[in-house]
Amino acid sequence: MAHAPRFSLDRKVAIVTGAARGIGASLANACAAAGATVALLGRDEQALTEALRNLRAQGLNALSVRADVSESASVAPAFERVLASTGRIDILINNAGIEEVSPSLEVSEPLWDRILDTNLKGAFFCAQAAARRMTGGGSILNVCSLTSEVGVPGSAAYGASKSGLAGLTRALATEWAPRGIRVNGIGPGYFRTALTESFYQDADWQRRMLEKIPLGRFGRLDDLGGAAVFLCSDAAAYITGQVLYVDGGYLAAV
Repeated sequence: MAHAPRFSLDRKVAIVTGAARGIGASLANACAAAGATVALLGRDEQALTEALRNLRAQGLNALSVRADVSESASVAPAFERVLASTGRIDILINNAGIEEVSPSLEVSEPLWDRILDTNLKGAFFCAQAAARRMTGGGSILNVCSLTSEVGVPGSAAYGASKSGLAGLTRALATEWAPRGIRVNGIGPGYFRTALTESFYQDADWQRRMLEKIPLGRFGRLDDLGGAAVFLCSDAAAYITGQVLYVDGGYLAAV
């Protein structure tokens, strides 16, 4: 019990991108519940306002900043606003992401750019903006995917972005270690969110997927919070360059 405070995020400031709903909102809630002041970053102002209201209703410390991570020019000013409001940035969770399933032979350049600009380019420039402002070290957590490790038909652009994000995690971890900045990732397995809802409308797909998951169920949003808080906390002070898959054993059984 003497080491329990190492799992706390007390007095830390965390930025969570794509924080208005789904996995991002859940991770923001987990960080705030662990003691952090959380800055919700996203492009849907109405959804951000609702997410902020939900956190504050629980007595948690939070603020919101509107920005579109796919537009790199908007990233640094958003991080500067967080710094001005809180005085520090300790944690970044790169969660913002989009997906549009399409056969590879039908992927257009605009579709490719939309996905890569948000999922990979956006994550890099958010990490860069955070690292420039983490004067006392910090932790960056990239939300990767099963497609960082395995191929999924119809997800060429998304898989490329998430595989790139895993590679980016390792590259930045080695480069920024001397700055005291740890860079890790979490890879959610099959979680039911607005982004993936179309898959879950297919009962046969659900059955086939469940047969591949040793724990026998799909992920719940609160299954991700513990892994995220751990990797962002001092309890993970000697962990960097890793991606922790929260997938019910899916990859172990492939």
